[in-house]
Amino acid sequence: MIVAMKDDATEEHIQLVIERMVELGFNVHRTTGAAQTILAGVGTPEHFDVAEFKVLGGVHDAYRISSPYKLAGRNFRPEGTKIKFPNGVVIGGNEIVIMSGPCSVESREQILLSAKQVAAAGAKFLRGGAYKPRSSPYSFQGMGVEGLKLLREVADETGLLVITEVMEISQIEGMLPYIDCFQVGARNMQNFNLLRELGHVRKPVLLKRGIAATIEEVLLSAEYILSGGNYDLMLCERGIRTFETYTRNTMDISAIPVLKKLTHLPVMGDPSHGVGIRDLVPPVALAAVAAGADGLLMEMHPNPDKAMSDGAQSLYPEQLEKLVAQLRQLAPVVGRKIA
Repeated sequence: MIVAMKDDATEEHIQLVIERMVELGFNVHRTTGAAQTILAGVGTPEHFDVAEFKVLGGVHDAYRISSPYKLAGRNFRPEGTKIKFPNGVVIGGNEIVIMSGPCSVESREQILLSAKQVAAAGAKFLRGGAYKPRSSPYSFQGMGVEGLKLLREVADETGLLVITEVMEISQIEGMLPYIDCFQVGARNMQNFNLLRELGHVRKPVLLKRGIAATIEEVLLSAEYILSGGNYDLMLCERGIRTFETYTRNTMDISAIPVLKKLTHLPVMGDPSHGVGIRDLVPPVALAAVAAGADGLLMEMHPNPDKAMSDGAQSLYPEQLEKLVAQLRQLAPVVGRKIA
């Protein structure tokens, strides 16, 4: 159930509504927008009458939520979610945010050079894997905690934020001092225990769409994180598996405007994994922004031909610079600008 309070509702009005919702057996999630307070009641009380809430003091409207995702739906935050980071970067606003860097942290020299290059190109986040989920157990698995330390060190040196992938619950606490945003990869989109735990953390999360996940399944996965009280969540379209084999995945550009319509959460695009071919990343990145993406997550390596993972889809530094220049020209056409 959603209860939308009036603009002039007092705190006393709001608390009385919350108390009544709790009495009926709802878990109440409160969000306060620019215009009004929204109360979302999550749960399955056996008997309740929405009309009862419509006549309570300070209530503008009340209605049942028909979709299976209660907190991820746009009704919970009609004005949209904006995720604010300590250095002033905002995801979900008018600015398009670029996240870039190598697939893996390989050495201090490699990640420092990468950080300098992505910062020079205009990115705000340094991406890089300290823990790497690989299809083969014999492939490079990442540097672990040492990789996290290097990410934090070079990001601070270059004025960037850090986003990196978390693979299991046991890694969360150890990652907290070093990162600014958790990334949940496609393989873990339905790792519900991990998602529940990230719901209890007060640090932003980027949730990638699984390789065979429907849009509803993505939103239900998001619900696990939101239901724990962590509302600083963004979604990421990174391509899905279809019958086509020319590209690594099929980048579902249409998912971006669909998600923007259904949810209040910011939506990112990952063209690197979406197509898996370096020269195809720039046009797909431009398409994602044209479709409404709030930002892009792209792989860039100082020397992709010698990368320890995903070199074929990693941009050269000069390609990233050229792409960001093109994005600066495109963004105003769709009413946006590059952060």
